Amino acid sequence: MKFLSENTILSFLIILLIVNIEYAFSQPEMPKAHVTKIKKVEKKLISDVVSISEKKEHFCNLIVPAINEVHDELELQYYDICENLTNDEYSQKISDLKKSYQVESNEELLMALKPHPISIAIAQAAIESAWGKSRFFKEANNLFGMWSINENKPRIAASLMRGEKTIWLKKYSNIKDSVRDYYKTLARSSAYKDFRELKMEIDDPLILVQKLDKYSEIGAKYTQDLSSMIKYNKLYLYDK
Repeated sequence: MKFLSENTILSFLIILLIVNIEYAFSQPEMPKAHVTKIKKVEKKLISDVVSISEKKEHFCNLIVPAINEVHDELELQYYDICENLTNDEYSQKISDLKKSYQVESNEELLMALKPHPISIAIAQAAIESAWGKSRFFKEANNLFGMWSINENKPRIAASLMRGEKTIWLKKYSNIKDSVRDYYKTLARSSAYKDFRELKMEIDDPLILVQKLDKYSEIGAKYTQDLSSMIKYNKLYLYDK
């Protein structure tokens, strides 16, 4: 058997190295579009790592300021009207408020004006918007799943239909408008009369939510979900 000399082996290795180098430089670069695609996937994976608790915290940081502002506005108005029910200078203002809230007596007006606990609003927003992940919230600032029956006002269609009818949901300019409309809906709809009467006696959110069974088609189960939401996430800490 013959063996190759050291010089022959060295020459062969040099030729092989040159061939590999030429081949490497002859290959086209990775398309920029492909590089971009990889980066997008990496970002998506990073966002998926965010914990549930962080997502909840972000959601609350996003909506609580608006809820606080609306709650404070309503509370100031409530105490202002309480102190001036018999003030002649307030007669027109009170008359306008009764018309706006669709009530007749002073007692009904006060029930409508008194805002319910902030924790209930946060809990309902979390459930109705799936902690801010719903399309209605992302595209229409609709935090509370408010339906629309007025085709002349901004709205978006739901993906599901009721029979052959399209379900429409209200579209708001901002989160605060959504919160304001939500409070007013609970303040004047006949479906929440028991809720309004009870909040004049107590402020306990866990008791009050029991009167919101008509807010959802699942009835009593909905009130249980609200109660669990408030307790598990300690939303009562937001109440004033």
